[in-house]
Amino acid sequence: MKIGIIREGKNPPDSRVPLTPEQCQTIQKDPNLELIVEPSPGRCYHDYEYLSADVKLDSDMASCDVLMGVKEIPIEQLIPNKTYCFFSHTIKKQTHNQKLLQAILQKNIRLIDYEVLTNEKGRRLIAFGKFAGMVGAHNALYTYSQRTGTFQMKRMKDHKDYAEAIKNYRNIKFPPVKIVLTGTGRVGNGAAEVLQDMGIQKVEPEDFIKNTYPHAVFTQLRVAYYYGSPAGFAFPPEEFYTHPEKFVSVFHPFTRVSDIMINGIYWDNRAPAFFTKEEMRQGDFKIKVIADVTCDIAPVASIPSTLRASTIANPIFGYDPISESETQAHQDHVVDMMTVDNLPNELPRDASKAFGEQFIEHILPEFFKAESDILDRATIARDGVLGECFGYLEDYALG
Repeated sequence: MKIGIIREGKNPPDSRVPLTPEQCQTIQKDPNLELIVEPSPGRCYHDYEYLSADVKLDSDMASCDVLMGVKEIPIEQLIPNKTYCFFSHTIKKQTHNQKLLQAILQKNIRLIDYEVLTNEKGRRLIAFGKFAGMVGAHNALYTYSQRTGTFQMKRMKDHKDYAEAIKNYRNIKFPPVKIVLTGTGRVGNGAAEVLQDMGIQKVEPEDFIKNTYPHAVFTQLRVAYYYGSPAGFAFPPEEFYTHPEKFVSVFHPFTRVSDIMINGIYWDNRAPAFFTKEEMRQGDFKIKVIADVTCDIAPVASIPSTLRASTIANPIFGYDPISESETQAHQDHVVDMMTVDNLPNELPRDASKAFGEQFIEHILPEFFKAESDILDRATIARDGVLGECFGYLEDYALG
């Protein structure tokens, strides 16, 4: 099998890689596997690092069996009749990638999406989520620092790596803010790790609601704290994950006592939003900074003020609850929104190394099997038709 690591073509650019030079050097020792890397000036691992690891550079990807990238690939760069692995952001029928999926079908491409590579229990095997949560938490506090001027922080992207960021946290005295963090998966736990590395105390949700603190605190919410039954009976998790549309938001108590919200859930389109635009206009809505790591774009979103994805270059915009529109950030009457959708790219080397380790352990061996349920479950398209698990995308694909 011949694997090609392609140059990222999406704009704004992403500097992450699916495999580091050292990882490429290791796996190409297998006589059944060959690797080439398409030259790129924008990677966090430079071309010379791949060459130093005895990895071949070549601009011609036509001879490869499997082409690996990170973000969506521009349609004009797709090579027909190939197998591609990347994050396509199509499984929720995202409007901005509809034409991409249509082109993949037209070009008879097999698309294996990292986001749906799962084991038999449905648990994801490979993800950048932890690093999205880590950078999201950092950016939440950075946004608050810019809003209030009560402390100073460097951007995560301006650190060499996360180890350097931890050293800088020790020199910051955070004000007594209250931070609500949603989600207990990779994203949520990555965010919690950073908040604790900052020295911010973790407290139970009930204490967070009723108490005030002389120092910064955060609480991490599992699903029962933000979604509940409209009838008020005990929360049945199995029922929620099967029929989220039957539930309502019970997040309101946290909007009244939180200064910062970090949203780290995986949101099902059928589930309700945490709060409405109308509720954001109420006088008891206290949240002034929202770091939406989930970053589903309104109106189909868990956060109604996530009007668009922001960028690493310009990560913050203001949301005016009165006009329900984007405005200048850091004004008293607005909510500051941090909605970068490629957060791990602020820690690209750390994130790429961790991602590559997961790929080598869980996914690479599947390509050498005659049949792979793991790859089949993640195949969105093949031979011009949708994969077995993605028939629900037919209206989206036909457009």
